[in-house]
Amino acid sequence: MSTGRVLLGVLAGVAAGAALGILFAPDKGTETRRKISRKSDDYVNNLKSKFNDFIGSVTDRLDGAAAEAEELADKGRARLAEANRNVRNVVNDASNL
Repeated sequence: MSTGRVLLGVLAGVAAGAALGILFAPDKGTETRRKISRKSDDYVNNLKSKFNDFIGSVTDRLDGAAAEAEELADKGRARLAEANRNVRNVVNDASNL
């Protein structure tokens, strides 16, 4: 399921819940609005928290991939240097004959 669909579903659920809450609220209008405001703040804070967790997770994975790529590049450089030394040794040995 795509992130856009999940977000749309969450927003639709919030809107439907708020509408039903207003229609069936036993409290005064001011109290109902205060409750809706608090609940929406809770939803927003929860969504922000999940978004920050998601960004942190992506950042951690990206940092791990970058470190792995750097390690792989270092190994490649070391193998290239070793191959160069081997070729030079073979050339030197051949020229000494």
